[in-house]
Amino acid sequence: MQQERPFDLLNKMLGKQMMVRLKGGTHIRGTLVSFDIHMNLVIHDAEEVEDGAAKAKIGTLLLRGGNIIYVSPV
Repeated sequence: MQQERPFDLLNKMLGKQMMVRLKGGTHIRGTLVSFDIHMNLVIHDAEEVEDGAAKAKIGTLLLRGGNIIYVSPV
C-alpha cells in the first residue's frame, strides 16, 4: 500500500470538516478552506471544542502551522 504525503491528505480534506489540536491543548473544529507549504490553515465556521462540545464560535480562522500538533477528519 502506497503511503500518502501530508499535502495529499490536506488536499483531500479541502472543503470538509476537520479537527485541529494546537499546542497548549486547544481543539478547533471547522471546514478547511486553504493551506500553504508551512501548513498554515484557513478554517471557516471554526469553533473551539472542549470534551466533544462546542465551547466558543470563532468564525473564519487562520492557524499558524507551527502551532499545530495534528489534524484529523471529523
